[in-house]
Amino acid sequence: MSSQITGGEALACALESSGIDTLYAVPGGQLDYFFDAIQRMGPGRIRLLRPRHEQAAAYMAFGHARSTGTAGAYCVVPGPGVLNTLAALSTAWATSSPVLCISGQVPTHAIGSGVGYLHEIPDQLGILARLTRFAERIETPQAAERCIHEAMTAMFSGRPRPVSVEMPMDVMAMSAGVSNPGLFVRPAVKRPDAGQIEDAARTLASARQPLIYVGGGALDASPEITRLSTLLGAPVGAFRSGRGVLDSRNPLSLVFPAARRAWAEADVVLAIGTRLKYPQMYWGLDESLKIIRVDLDPEEFDRHQSPNIAIEADAGLTARALTEALTRHETQVNGNWSARIGEIRRGVEEEIAQHLSVQLPWLTAIREAVPEEGILVDEITQMGYCAWYAYPVYGPRSLITAGYQGTLGYGFATALGVAVANPDRPVVSINGDGGYLYTANEWATAMEYDIPLVAVVFNDDRYANVYRQQKEWFDQRFIAADLVNPDFVAHARSFGVPAERATTPYEMQKLIREAIERREPRLIEVALPADMPTPWRFILEPPVRGETAGKR
Repeated sequence: MSSQITGGEALACALESSGIDTLYAVPGGQLDYFFDAIQRMGPGRIRLLRPRHEQAAAYMAFGHARSTGTAGAYCVVPGPGVLNTLAALSTAWATSSPVLCISGQVPTHAIGSGVGYLHEIPDQLGILARLTRFAERIETPQAAERCIHEAMTAMFSGRPRPVSVEMPMDVMAMSAGVSNPGLFVRPAVKRPDAGQIEDAARTLASARQPLIYVGGGALDASPEITRLSTLLGAPVGAFRSGRGVLDSRNPLSLVFPAARRAWAEADVVLAIGTRLKYPQMYWGLDESLKIIRVDLDPEEFDRHQSPNIAIEADAGLTARALTEALTRHETQVNGNWSARIGEIRRGVEEEIAQHLSVQLPWLTAIREAVPEEGILVDEITQMGYCAWYAYPVYGPRSLITAGYQGTLGYGFATALGVAVANPDRPVVSINGDGGYLYTANEWATAMEYDIPLVAVVFNDDRYANVYRQQKEWFDQRFIAADLVNPDFVAHARSFGVPAERATTPYEMQKLIREAIERREPRLIEVALPADMPTPWRFILEPPVRGETAGKR
């Protein structure tokens, strides 16, 4: 049975049928009929939050997706609106996050004409197609459901990826008979091949010093990987995206520099849901190391060196199948290897504590202030880099990063989306003074929608990484490294945000706890010294295997 509705209404209904209940959107002329459709839907269906800039809308959708594993959706006008969101889309692509970009478009008859309609740009779909898995135009109201469901299918088929759709303004206004959309059904995940599972289980059972290395593709397989790790006595290492797959308090959990040390001595590595870029490119490979890879994206298997076994399948199903198969083998935990892993953990912890004498007390204070279920959102800043390996993470999707994209300025707006999507989990955003100002205006959004985000701004009045490199690599020829900053506390207070300065880690810890208890937005500024220990010492370390081991 069909109803006479506008294209804007058809688009709204298609989104709702796809499970989209929150939309981060900035209005504009090409979106009027769509916004009106959302308004007339009434409360309890699609919640629309309007940030103050398109980049924030996209980053909030990214934070929503990255922290939940479900689709995060945003909507903007065409042309400059879409272009303002491309950094967030590239970040979603880099982190395999399911983000849906919805945009308006100039009237159908004018697309590609070059006449100069408001917000017209050449080949918008072509631009989006290079940053998304799916980029299509909805050309009639009746096509809205099909196109949105196809986009969602593409988003969740195999490795999650961002997708995009556009609807011209005349189609949004057009009335037509549209059938009620059916509910979107997420594609089934791929199961592992039984023969490959048996081969992998046999290899793992014979290992004396097994290592599991995980990435973002393993985030939803934490219980299964934890059981597999225990059964094998295999430590689990991770860099940014895989942190929390194994609780940091587990004796078998290894942060990045500790995983490198285990990589040097491992005989079999099981890599799950990870590009395995750093280990293969920088830690080294040799013939004595057997590698088993599990990934939904077969293109990842052979980028550096082909693994001994490549399993194209879901991480959770594969880990469960391996555990079941290993129970049929005589799998024994190597006590010497377990003891060695304990030595590695303690040694790396001592090195980090000694070297990061400035940064670690602040990160420790944040960890003590944030409840176990809390989420930390990093930023491309000194404290953020250190958090990748020096901040304990107790569960998956509890540390949000930009992955390899390294998107300066992404963090604060992303954290707002994380807080919206996780109302029962405290969220803390750590920022540098440089990146923070990219979206600091979004305190207006936090106050308007009562988003209880706690943001810490670590202020050293410079781009610290740029400054350090110019100092060390370019004979102190400084250029564009120092910053002139506003009064961050006064700036936040001008939006009505409670804001304070902390001079010690303990003061900051108390302020964070207080804000979390009150469930209120809060800014905390912390002044840092001009010169801090480099965090890269524990990230860019020399190889430990192969001919280049011991060399930089």
